[in-house]
Amino acid sequence: MVVSPEKVLFDDGNHKCVLLEDYGHGQMVQTNVYLIIDSGKGMLLDPGGHKLFKPLFSDIAQLIGTQNIEYIFLSHQDPDIVAGINGWLMTTNAIAIISKWWLRFIPHYGLDKYVEPRLKGLEDEGGILQLGQSEIFIIPGHFMHSPGHFQVYDPVSKILFSDDMFFSFGMDYLFVNENDDVEKHLKQYVEPFVKRFMGGRQVFKAYARMLREIDEIFGIDVIAPQHGAIIKGHDNVMKVIEWVENLEAGPDIIGPVFQIPKNRLKFD
Repeated sequence: MVVSPEKVLFDDGNHKCVLLEDYGHGQMVQTNVYLIIDSGKGMLLDPGGHKLFKPLFSDIAQLIGTQNIEYIFLSHQDPDIVAGINGWLMTTNAIAIISKWWLRFIPHYGLDKYVEPRLKGLEDEGGILQLGQSEIFIIPGHFMHSPGHFQVYDPVSKILFSDDMFFSFGMDYLFVNENDDVEKHLKQYVEPFVKRFMGGRQVFKAYARMLREIDEIFGIDVIAPQHGAIIKGHDNVMKVIEWVENLEAGPDIIGPVFQIPKNRLKFD
């Protein structure tokens, strides 16, 4: 498989981050799947459902060889993240990691009892994984939108893989580049989803503080969500952090919806 240059998000010869996308069709939500490779060993991020399994498996087999996948990261419990996990665990030797709160729920997706021991739970604080010669940070993303939700930060590429946070939809571009209007992108394509699904001011302020600490120590140059456009450039990243830190969402705004329904439902 030849990956187009624009979908190679980072490559220094030993460490590589690849975007694998365009697997969602029909009514399926569009998804970005990411593969981090270091020293020939791979970490697959949010591999998706059953329909994604076959084409994604074929692409990864050509890129790295599925036997070299060491970790499968599951950011949370949604079907577009984990519905195909049984296939991955049956066909690789990888360890799958997810919040400990979802360990008893994932078997409902059809997880075979023989591979259940390779599904491992994360404590709320996350942790650091060794991949090849590099360390990969699993960082808290709780209540954005799942109560047991994690994100991935790669200090080599300086990419924040933000999963559902900064989800965007409806635009006709794949990247928000350094000279693009990131504020316009946030307002038009990110804000509607974030305001409805995410945890609100208390969560956002703690999240922004953590991201600033990461940036001060390592730097963040790219935000790569699981859905929609990838945001590039350190200045853009700083604007995104400032934007989310001051946003109201979820519990902050949902109160007026809580009233006795008046509309009679009818489905054709």
